[in-house]
Amino acid sequence: MRELLESVAAGELSVAQAEAALAGYATGDAGRFDAARGRRTGIPEVILAAGKTPEETASMAAIAVETTDRAIVTRADASTATRIEEHLTEHHPNATIDHTERAATVVVHGPSFDPSSLDADVGIVTAGTSDAGPAGEAATIVSEMGARVARIDDVGVAGIARLIDRLDACRTQDALIVAAGREGALPTVLAGLVDVPLIGLPVSNGYGHGGNGRAALSGMLQSCTPITVVNIDAGFTAGAQAGLIARALDAARCD
Repeated sequence: MRELLESVAAGELSVAQAEAALAGYATGDAGRFDAARGRRTGIPEVILAAGKTPEETASMAAIAVETTDRAIVTRADASTATRIEEHLTEHHPNATIDHTERAATVVVHGPSFDPSSLDADVGIVTAGTSDAGPAGEAATIVSEMGARVARIDDVGVAGIARLIDRLDACRTQDALIVAAGREGALPTVLAGLVDVPLIGLPVSNGYGHGGNGRAALSGMLQSCTPITVVNIDAGFTAGAQAGLIARALDAARCD
C-alpha cells in the first residue's frame, strides 16, 4: 500500500488507478467501474449505455481506459458514441476507438493494451440481416475475450438451402451463437446438424402475436435439440458464454 501511495504522490499513478488496485473498482461521477472483473471472472467489464446519459457513459469509458487500458460499451446510440469519441480523444488521445453502429458497440484500446488470444473459434450465425444488431454485440464480446470470430450470415430456415450451403463452416467452429427472430427456428434446426455447443440468441424482430422476440425465445426454450438460450437481444450474455467456452478449450489445448 505504501508503494501505491508513494506512486500517487509522485504523480506516477492516478487516484482511480490506485483505487482500482486496492479495491478492485474505481469511482467516478457516474458510478463505480469494476476494474477487476476480467481477472475475477474471465469476462471483461462492459459499460451499458442504455439508461445513462452520453456524458455519464463517456466518463465511465474514460475511467475504464485509465484503469484497464480498455473500454467496452454496449447499447450506444449515435449521440453516445460521438460523446465517447470526443471525451476519449481529449483525455486519452493515443487510444484507438472502434464504433460499430449496427451492433451499437464502442471499443476503446489504450496504447498499452495487450489483447488476449485464444486458440478457439466461435461462429456467429444469423438467420437474416435483421438479426445483425444483437449478433454484432455478441461478436464484439467474443472478439474482446480473445477468440477467433467467424460470421455466417443470412442462413434462415425460410430458405434452408442457404443453411445447408454453410454447414461445413458451422461444423468447424468450437461453439456457435445463433441469432434468430420471428419463430426462432434456426438454432433448433442447426443444433440437430452439428456436434458443437450452440447458444440460441432470440432477437426482437417479428410482429403481431408473439412479436418482439417472445415467440423466438419461447421456441428456443422449447427446442427439441439440446441448446443453451439467453434472453431476448442479450448479445453480451451470449458472447460472454461463448468466450468462456473458448477460454476452457484454449486452456485444454495448451495442456
